[in-house]
Amino acid sequence: MITHPEDLKPGTSWNETVWAHTPEESLVNHERCARLCVATLLPFQNGEPDWEGFEKSIRWMLASGEAYGVELVFVLNADTGYIFQLDTDLYAEVIRRFRAAFPDQRIICGTTAVGASGDTFQADWYRPHLEIAQSFGNVEVMIMTSKLLNELPDEKRRDAYFEIAEMLTVPGIVHALEPSFVPWATPYSPWLLHELAQHEKFIGGKISTLDEPHFLYWSAMCRDLGLDFAPHSGDDFGIATAIRLGNPLLIGAGVSACPLICAAKQMWIQSPLDTRVYKLFEAFQSLEDAVFRLDENGSAAAYKHSTAHVLKHLGLLASSEIHPDCTDRRGDDEAQRMAEALQRPLRIADRLGIDLFSRP
Repeated sequence: MITHPEDLKPGTSWNETVWAHTPEESLVNHERCARLCVATLLPFQNGEPDWEGFEKSIRWMLASGEAYGVELVFVLNADTGYIFQLDTDLYAEVIRRFRAAFPDQRIICGTTAVGASGDTFQADWYRPHLEIAQSFGNVEVMIMTSKLLNELPDEKRRDAYFEIAEMLTVPGIVHALEPSFVPWATPYSPWLLHELAQHEKFIGGKISTLDEPHFLYWSAMCRDLGLDFAPHSGDDFGIATAIRLGNPLLIGAGVSACPLICAAKQMWIQSPLDTRVYKLFEAFQSLEDAVFRLDENGSAAAYKHSTAHVLKHLGLLASSEIHPDCTDRRGDDEAQRMAEALQRPLRIADRLGIDLFSRP
């Protein structure tokens, strides 16, 4: 069993390391209330961005953070913001409109490969998004994976990230995915994570997995080795884990369940512990299990459509439309399915006095 980073090799699997066998209970923290990074939905109405709904939903989430003393950071132009359907003009407009309405709010901007072609990865594909994002203040950037970057063997993949890092003038967050979000994605090996975590420009990373507890692996390694690198959970099927560990969340589920998650984060650090927090965990997870449910292809990518339906039910959006070029769509019965999924969290919110989570 590997316990020292110098024994890691590019081919090492997590199961060969002690960090894949560290129980969650040993990582629990009742004192730290880490930030909630909300992968913000870009709503649509009549085929165009719904800027009024965009701002209204953000103000609702900001109110949730203020009510429960939780630091909120808004993630713009990531998957929940349709980054793969945005041209560079709309990419920039999203940030400009956000900054005009919320001049002091910290943001994380998603970036990915623009105009990628051929079969040889080029770090310069990330430059268009990086240049736009880094022209704004109080910003971090998330280096979202892309197909050719993901396909590189570990050492070349590390080198590619380091090449991208040379373009960074703001803090960077790396991002690993699994096939439930995009079919070609593969999470980081322990060697690759350790290599990236040591780079001075990478302050943390997001791990989006639904089927394997990579967030626990990352948390155990970073805490054990004292790495100056913050694991951000992107696991929308295991939201409570990050709260229990005192680590940040960077999730699309933060949109549809923001008041519930903020309330749970506050309850978790209270002493004595209010054990009703466990029912709150169950309630918002039951909602997000429906929002992020897998389709017949094992993909959760249509969660964006479900999220829009939830926000419409909560009176925050006028329409449940998604980006007109996005093919990740739910069926015609989605409004009813989300209405049913909301029943349990609405009941718990009412009993706990979470007023921001209610029907209009």
